[in-house]
Amino acid sequence: MLIDTYGRVATDLRVSLTDRCNLRCAYCMPEEGLQWLSKPDLLTDDEIVRLIDVAVTSLGIEEVRFTGGEPLLRPGLVGIVERVAALAPRPRMSLTTNGIGLRRTAEALKTAGLDRVNVSLDTLRPDVFKTLTRRDRHHDIVAGLAAAAEAGLLPVKINAVLIPGLNDDEAPDLLAWAMEHAYELRFIEQMPLDAQHGWKREGMVTASDILASLRTRFELTAEGSQERGSAPAERWIVDGGPHRVGVIASVTRPFCAACDRTRLTADGQIRTCLFATEETDLRAALRGGAPDEEIARIWRLAMWGKKAGSGLDDPSFLQPERPMSAIGG
Repeated sequence: MLIDTYGRVATDLRVSLTDRCNLRCAYCMPEEGLQWLSKPDLLTDDEIVRLIDVAVTSLGIEEVRFTGGEPLLRPGLVGIVERVAALAPRPRMSLTTNGIGLRRTAEALKTAGLDRVNVSLDTLRPDVFKTLTRRDRHHDIVAGLAAAAEAGLLPVKINAVLIPGLNDDEAPDLLAWAMEHAYELRFIEQMPLDAQHGWKREGMVTASDILASLRTRFELTAEGSQERGSAPAERWIVDGGPHRVGVIASVTRPFCAACDRTRLTADGQIRTCLFATEETDLRAALRGGAPDEEIARIWRLAMWGKKAGSGLDDPSFLQPERPMSAIGG
């Protein structure tokens, strides 16, 4: 069991498979000049599967989310999913992706054992997409979403970040489009995880802003805390149902008291929080010949020291030195 001093138990593991990405989203990384991890620094496929095995069989992990960077850039992804699906007990498995490679991989991932996907799509307008991501790939993501749904990677969830002056007027249109295609939309407040440290609290599009915009077109009914559990998204029933929309308000409505997540970076570091400034090295223990029991002990100790909150509500908050692409969203 991965328990901390506040009584929270981590059952959800986020695994970053690579720090690389084929987009350059303005709120995540600079257009160029970012230093990637070298190949020897990255965990191998075998190392990733072994650490997940320890987490599932010895530490009580029930759900595994593969992230990046962009996890579809990991050559061994399908094999990793297949091997994790063979673990006993079998964890639930999901993938957070920008969707560019889903059209060609969705069916293989489903066959390997992946349960569902979260796809990032911030705008319905190709020109705005190109401005936000610095790439002309909007059509690939739309096709990837359709492929995921056809393959049965359900529910297909869309993650959207709204940026002032670019796409902050699109919340109602995004929700209408998601409902039309039976996707579940979740808005995420922009977080201070960009490599260029350009994030500013002032002027960000908040959860309250998003809900106010949605209510200009839809009737929203709060689903309630009992339904939410430890999920990061608050959800609202749209126009009486069955569709729902979520908002992840990490900045203005932190949900740290119910957090059940632990994170493994692409280079084998344990992070107790997405915004943590400290890490615990599992790669060194792994490559130094440590048995599974020792790896589990190090992991438990790391999680025992998890802080009460993210620190985002502290005016003196220090932004993590590593960008989101290296940590895993």
